[in-house]
Amino acid sequence: MSYAPPVKKDTDAVAEDEVVHRIRITLTSRNVANLEKVCDVLKKSAQDQELHVSGPVRLPTRKLRITTRKAPSGEGTNTWDRFEMRIHKRIIDLHAPSKAVKSITSISIEPGVEIDVTINDR
Repeated sequence: MSYAPPVKKDTDAVAEDEVVHRIRITLTSRNVANLEKVCDVLKKSAQDQELHVSGPVRLPTRKLRITTRKAPSGEGTNTWDRFEMRIHKRIIDLHAPSKAVKSITSISIEPGVEIDVTINDR
């Protein structure tokens, strides 16, 4: 009995000169509605180009709290104001060549949404 190793099939239809990168897109915002809208547009545009997409992954919300006295002089009843700013964060991972990333990230971004793109080799 002889053993024949299995033949590897090229599952990616990518040319040899195009290197597939692992791209992580990090989105942060104080407004959830704008953040979700940008995430949906990014994901749909990546799926239209038939790219491998995972996410958006919802990270825990950071709550920045400040408690301060209402009275400026410090006299009188101790009354306090409590202010809170919530920062929402999403992560989208892509496996795509760098040309595809340029076309995906050229969308219109809602106000107040920050995008950070990091590219790693596979």
